[in-house]
Amino acid sequence: MTTTFERLCAILVKDYKLDPESLTPDATLESLGIDSLGAAELFFNAEDVFGVTFPPEQVPLLTLGDVVRYIDALLAEQHGGKPKATPAEPAAQQAR
Repeated sequence: MTTTFERLCAILVKDYKLDPESLTPDATLESLGIDSLGAAELFFNAEDVFGVTFPPEQVPLLTLGDVVRYIDALLAEQHGGKPKATPAEPAAQQAR
């Protein structure tokens, strides 16, 4: 199964045209050129990809590692730790 970090990086490479080599857990959104509007767009995209809902209150997510940990916490809270299927693992296989 693809990790949360890998899936987040896929969003950043596809939608933001970022160099995969620049994507590390310690990379800040700011250092990647993602401003507050870009971060909001990233979170909307992540909601679709991960099947989670980001709460309306702002949470300080400074690095990609912060975002990954937050998504993982939302998955655990909202889905009992089970993300929706990824292309590497169809829903039919995930239910087994």
